[in-house]
Amino acid sequence: MRKIFLLLVLGLPLFSPAQKKKKPADNLSSSITEADLKKHLYIIASAEMEGRNTPSPGLERAANYIEQHFRSLGLKPGNGDSYRQYYPLYRDSIIGSSFKVNGENFEITTDYTPGNNYSAEIPFSEIVFAGYGIVDEKIDAYKDLDVRGKAVVILDGGPADYKPTQQGFQNPVNTTKKISEASKRGAAAVIIVTKNFPIRNRPQQQAQWSMNGYKATVNPHTYYVSEKIIAAIMGEDGKGVFEKIKNNTVFAKSYKANIDLSYQKTTITTKASNVIALLEGTDKKDEYVFITAHYDHLGKRDTVIYYGADDDGSGTVGVLEIAEAFAKSKAEGKGPRRSIVFMTVSGEEKGLWGSQYYANNPVYPLNKTTVDLNIDMIGRADTSRHTGDSSNYIYVVGDDKISSDLKPISESINAKSLKMELDYKFNDPNDRNRIYFRSDHYNFAQKGVPIIFYYDGMLGSDYHRPTDTPDKINYPLYAKRARLVFLTAVEMANRENMLKRDILLEAPRGF
Repeated sequence: MRKIFLLLVLGLPLFSPAQKKKKPADNLSSSITEADLKKHLYIIASAEMEGRNTPSPGLERAANYIEQHFRSLGLKPGNGDSYRQYYPLYRDSIIGSSFKVNGENFEITTDYTPGNNYSAEIPFSEIVFAGYGIVDEKIDAYKDLDVRGKAVVILDGGPADYKPTQQGFQNPVNTTKKISEASKRGAAAVIIVTKNFPIRNRPQQQAQWSMNGYKATVNPHTYYVSEKIIAAIMGEDGKGVFEKIKNNTVFAKSYKANIDLSYQKTTITTKASNVIALLEGTDKKDEYVFITAHYDHLGKRDTVIYYGADDDGSGTVGVLEIAEAFAKSKAEGKGPRRSIVFMTVSGEEKGLWGSQYYANNPVYPLNKTTVDLNIDMIGRADTSRHTGDSSNYIYVVGDDKISSDLKPISESINAKSLKMELDYKFNDPNDRNRIYFRSDHYNFAQKGVPIIFYYDGMLGSDYHRPTDTPDKINYPLYAKRARLVFLTAVEMANRENMLKRDILLEAPRGF
């Protein structure tokens, strides 16, 4: 396979023996080199970038590097006169909290931990015990209980013999799901009994950064409490409550108790950015091909840096090199018909923040965006893949969704050029990892934009570990994959019609 790769780079004919010249796109794809990919990646995934957490100074340094590269290619700013699209982030910082039962004060971290609440002081004279708070097709913990305006006490987890029918956030024993069920029934507070108290030698809990500022709905106040607090509230029934519910000696019902809950916070605001550049097309310049990747990663824990070379330094640098290939193409008079938008987004690791913000605040009309080619991890070989040629493959995800044009075009370009193994493992509707829903392309897909997601399948080994470093990258394979994305983008940009949108979008399930 090494010999075949070198033949491609050296520019020998790709299509037939009779062909005397390569197509311009194939020639220009060779500008995407192992050396350039390596040079950029050792910078993007360097210690100086400190793991590119969203938000962080390291993330900003990476954004500056990406922007400077786009400028050096002569690409236009992608958001008016700016290369940045900023979005706001919020973090709540707790000022104070108290939890009293019948006049007795309990200690934060020793007896309870507050959730991410809004500032308020709320008194209760009655609580409702709702067991495990589970609601599913067969169980309703709130049957015959009136919890409107009251504090609800529920136990963490579920019965040992309980087998949930849903997973992820839809799992009835998931804390978020339980709080949601209590909220639907009008509960003003949710008190969750856990077994991990007292919490020693740990700083007071502080909320993480979030995109959520103003909320149209307000969740109930939430507190995680010890069995000591529940014994104070429920009396004898609360002592050893987990064992008692197991033995069916405590039941859902109301209890009289004077409870005073207090929580005060302040909200800190900052921002993060997507970095966007535009290469203007010719006769179809008002239609767009997007090439995306996320440039953020996990940051650092104390002094340990999570470098994020494959995830997703490889995709980010792939975008940089593909942008350079397009810029050279245009400089030679072979520019694309449609405009190409190169976008590296932040906040992917936190919940697809940057792409979500773009999809809800698009700079270019989504109905004129023919495709998003998203690159998230293309630098390694999947150690769990035991079929085919591990030195010549790429997982192609989502090409069978939204547009029936996608797969034939993708396969045709590959067959005429690089002849990689296109692996469709993650298109399986029963994919337990739900890969299709887990990167930035999905925010485009939700808006009806056809997508292809390019991926190496590395969920094991160094994934989300400090050992995801540039020296682990398979640079020959990495370069080949980046060239395939470029050649596919060229075809998408130059074909006569935009891609059809003729397949109903698949809805996500919990994962």
